[in-house]
Amino acid sequence: MKNRLVIAYSGGLDTSYCALSLSKAGYDVHAVSVNTGGFTKEEIKSIETNAYKMGVSTYKNIDAISSYYNKVIKHLIYGNVLKNNTYPLSVSAERIIQAIEIVKYANDIDAKFIAHGSTGAGNDQVRFDMIFQTLAPDIEIITPIRDGKLSRQEEIDYLKANGVDLQWEKAKYSVNQGLWGTSVGGEETLTSKNPLPEYAYPSQLENYETQNIELHFKEGELVGVDEFKSEPQHCIAYLNKVASKFAIGRDIHVGDTIVGIKGRVGFEAAAALITIKAHHLLEKHTLTKWQLQHKEYLSSFYGMHLHEGQYLDPVMRDIEAFLKNSQSKVSGSVFVSLKAYHFSLDGIASPNDLMNAKFGSYGEDNKGWTADEVKGFIKINGNQNRIYHHVNS
Repeated sequence: MKNRLVIAYSGGLDTSYCALSLSKAGYDVHAVSVNTGGFTKEEIKSIETNAYKMGVSTYKNIDAISSYYNKVIKHLIYGNVLKNNTYPLSVSAERIIQAIEIVKYANDIDAKFIAHGSTGAGNDQVRFDMIFQTLAPDIEIITPIRDGKLSRQEEIDYLKANGVDLQWEKAKYSVNQGLWGTSVGGEETLTSKNPLPEYAYPSQLENYETQNIELHFKEGELVGVDEFKSEPQHCIAYLNKVASKFAIGRDIHVGDTIVGIKGRVGFEAAAALITIKAHHLLEKHTLTKWQLQHKEYLSSFYGMHLHEGQYLDPVMRDIEAFLKNSQSKVSGSVFVSLKAYHFSLDGIASPNDLMNAKFGSYGEDNKGWTADEVKGFIKINGNQNRIYHHVNS
């Protein structure tokens, strides 16, 4: 009991090194993977098989897709959150949920230690450690790769010396797949200049002809794609399956890491980008201009705090409450055209559409006021500017 340790285990080189070295150091190692939409059943089975080769006592895969949607993705959609107006926070959002599920499991089995394979150079170490130390302050965090400043080759040599050789040659591209998008890193993203080649992206162009689809929203949540109706997380997965065949949602994000350096990563997030843009269009028709304005900066704060590992700060629950409350009228359909490498938003249909001809048509016809009334409005609306320029002329 006193040596019971839970490790965040992905099955890659870093976590495999950690699992084996900690097992040999006398810890009772329990490996945990958290599925946020990136694992197939075959991959889970392979990870489990390899985990036992590393000497772990048990292996568990936690299905957290529903939790991921309800705790994080839902609010990213409500807020139309795109980091630096580009990136839907695919990986950073995942890490928060993975850390929460891992520490919950560690508490459930009364573990005294939690380990992860993060290096000292990235964002994940901050996200994991902040969640762990907040939710389980009495559990000690162990990070062999970070503390030992180990190189990839040193890890490979250690595993091979201990009879574990799972072909650790590094793939040319590092791919992290989840419900809310897939990140792609390679030698090109280590530069400021070079784009990722076509073949680096996991989804390749299959459909060349335009396909029209209809997205159905209920109070801000995606509840249907054409005739497919289901829970929002299933609709997102279905939309991604349809849209990824058009190679939609590719881009490269450039941002500031938590540790203060610039980072560049490619990503592919067809469902995320289409959902956010379609949702935003529906909001433009159903929310007031002041709702839209205040949502914009609060959503930006929400995305930044999430990225920085501040998910557990109570201000996040405050912003989530605001975002959820803003969605009561965001229901209807959005019509989208899928095309090779891009998409277009064609329009919306909603019972809450504020673009209502009963009150007038922009630039054409006014039905709610007279010419004299609008002249008086304009005069009062410009009054302060008129006074300022008169006084300071």
